[in-house]
Amino acid sequence: MSALLLAGAPAGAVTPADTLVEGFAIDDIISMDPGEAFELSTAEVTGNTYDLLVRLDLSDTSKVKGDLAESWTVSDDGLTYTFKLKPGLKFASGNPITAADVAYSFERAVKLDKSPAFIIDQFGISGDNVTEKAKAVDDTTFQFTVDKAYAPSFVLNCLSATVASVVDAKLVKEHVAAVTPSADYKWDNDFGNAWLKTGYAGSGVFKLREWRANEAVVMERNDNYFGEKAKLARVIYRNMKESSAQRLALEAGDIDVARNLEPNDLDAIAKNADLTTTSAPKGTVYYISLNQKNPNLAKPEVRQAFKYLVDYDALGSTILKGIGEIHQTFLPKGVLGELDENPFKFDVAKAKELLAKAGLADGFSVTMDVRTGQPTTGMAESIQQTLGQAGIKLEIIPGDGKQTLTKYRVRNHDIYIGQWGQDYFDPNSNAQTFASNPDNSDAGKTKTLAWRNAWDIPDLTKQTEAALLEKDAGKRATMYQDLEKKILDTSPFVVIHQQLEVAGLRKNLKGFALGPSFDSNFVGPVSKE
Repeated sequence: MSALLLAGAPAGAVTPADTLVEGFAIDDIISMDPGEAFELSTAEVTGNTYDLLVRLDLSDTSKVKGDLAESWTVSDDGLTYTFKLKPGLKFASGNPITAADVAYSFERAVKLDKSPAFIIDQFGISGDNVTEKAKAVDDTTFQFTVDKAYAPSFVLNCLSATVASVVDAKLVKEHVAAVTPSADYKWDNDFGNAWLKTGYAGSGVFKLREWRANEAVVMERNDNYFGEKAKLARVIYRNMKESSAQRLALEAGDIDVARNLEPNDLDAIAKNADLTTTSAPKGTVYYISLNQKNPNLAKPEVRQAFKYLVDYDALGSTILKGIGEIHQTFLPKGVLGELDENPFKFDVAKAKELLAKAGLADGFSVTMDVRTGQPTTGMAESIQQTLGQAGIKLEIIPGDGKQTLTKYRVRNHDIYIGQWGQDYFDPNSNAQTFASNPDNSDAGKTKTLAWRNAWDIPDLTKQTEAALLEKDAGKRATMYQDLEKKILDTSPFVVIHQQLEVAGLRKNLKGFALGPSFDSNFVGPVSKE
């Protein structure tokens, strides 16, 4: 196994028959704790190593299906969701899965109050009331009580997010660390967070064996899994950031799957008789965002000028060819309320006119934080060149995923370029983060993308909240389309494209498929001939 992780593995190597090896840029991983992890690469690992009450139904993504839950009901007033667990469930440790484990999982996620906690918090859940709002009625019955009569699909879709992963309470409690309560954190323990950053306490089809930052993730088959067991004994994700390196390793047989391929390498793989490709549209959009703490970027005319300083057509025909489709609204295609409008074109003269209105006819200097690797580096370099045509001098600050995300999450950037994937299959997932910011102060708890960019929008926040309570699908779709139009015109976000995820793979693989979200890229069904 160690040999498989070496970048210099000999040409012609063949991966073991019982092991899937994927080349994948996993440098964004910060933590393996499902109550904390909020990165796309981690979502894939979590989706394969932890179970949920309900999970997205891949046969019909407008629905969820039971995972650990055998059935559920909603009270007449629309506030209480009662879940019955399947019988005989076990964690990978061998400990039984009970409703108390589910309740503890919700409690720790809410009290830790890490980035994904808002998915649960938004239902009126807090550290003070979570033990009453998310509780075990008996060993096989779990109740979740929300504060408003939301559309049930919205609630259930949120419970399919990775933050709602069920952890082994007995195992986690053996690894809690004492904490001295403070004004910022009033609990006396860390709910096992320090341990779970690299540890594992799940029940998924695979169990996490090891994560070595910027190097590899190793998963092993969980023989206690309640459903169909994984066909392979282990899965290894090797951190490989360069497309060309992934292609060469795939051609040599050093890896079975290449996950971050650029157009030229995709073309080369298509000509190789031993290889093939697969793809799936993702609910992921790429965007640049302008921090409103920067006085130049806070000018409305500057925000709009940036939207005319991206050469969308050139990006679509080169860097994004085969891996993305130009898309300028925050809801990806296929989601309720998606607005298929791309009004902005590359127009330097228009941008210069807007900059002059802002009093910046001579341009200005600004920085952009960029995760090294493609397509973000190529996109950033293209934008650097087109901004320069309007007198804006852009300095690119490269970093790995952890570095750029950490800086972004505390609002210390000027401009950030990155991707945003849906947390659940509901329009609110993207609407809430792009069009809602309940508290714009640095101490704000709801750290949406609007908050990260210091965009204070009380009216749009109210509209986003109102859309959650509209049960008529047609009316709700119209509300989201209205939000998208306003975001197009006024926001500090320049949405560029929707991701088409592609992978190159050896032809001896069977059952490998990419899902509609990163946490649904399931590797349990994969086998080798």
